Amino acid sequence: MTYLNTTGVVLREVAYKDSAKILTVLTSTEGKLTVSAYGSGRKNSKLAVSTGLLVFSHMTLTRRGERWTLKEAEPIEQFLGLREELKLLSLASYIAELTEAISDEDSLNTQLLPLMLNSIYALSEKVRPANFVKPVFELRLMAISGFEPILEKPKAEGGFETKEGILTLDGKALEAAKYILTCNPKKLFSFKLSDNSINELASATENYLLTHLDRTFKTLDYYKKVLDF
Repeated sequence: MTYLNTTGVVLREVAYKDSAKILTVLTSTEGKLTVSAYGSGRKNSKLAVSTGLLVFSHMTLTRRGERWTLKEAEPIEQFLGLREELKLLSLASYIAELTEAISDEDSLNTQLLPLMLNSIYALSEKVRPANFVKPVFELRLMAISGFEPILEKPKAEGGFETKEGILTLDGKALEAAKYILTCNPKKLFSFKLSDNSINELASATENYLLTHLDRTFKTLDYYKKVLDF
């Protein structure tokens, strides 16, 4: 049996028989793992808080064969601000689903967990509004996952390749995209942009992401419905 002490954030939780959960956890040391959390579905369980969606915790895991099991956990950050607004929680859920989709099991990308944590922290603490955080996260995520767009081409405007062709960005939106791709991770949200430029960047970034991942996201659809309420 292998023991592992690590930190991780819950990307997905699925109820299982006998008050158990099957968790998808993005860890700091092993990347994405599927983890069984027995008894965590009980209200008085010591694991109940740490196994909640989007909770970041210290975790002790054991491995027998190919199966990981959660033995102990202590929450580090619950991001309670996300629970105050449905818009914030729905966007954070999309961030979790997108992170799960783009990460590989047992494969560590050291930039992925900090990016996700910084983004949901920005939402939870209202450092930046949801419509600002979303394109910044999407674009940086694509870049660190091997899908970085080419923003400058000879004799052409910068833009994003989509199913509809090249979506060009002008002025401040293009400058912001370049900044997002190249800045220090700790300063990812340390810039300002007008609402019009944010909307332009958001449209291009989402379109680019959906084109290159070639799939849809239920949480993204739900987030858009929440915005229409």
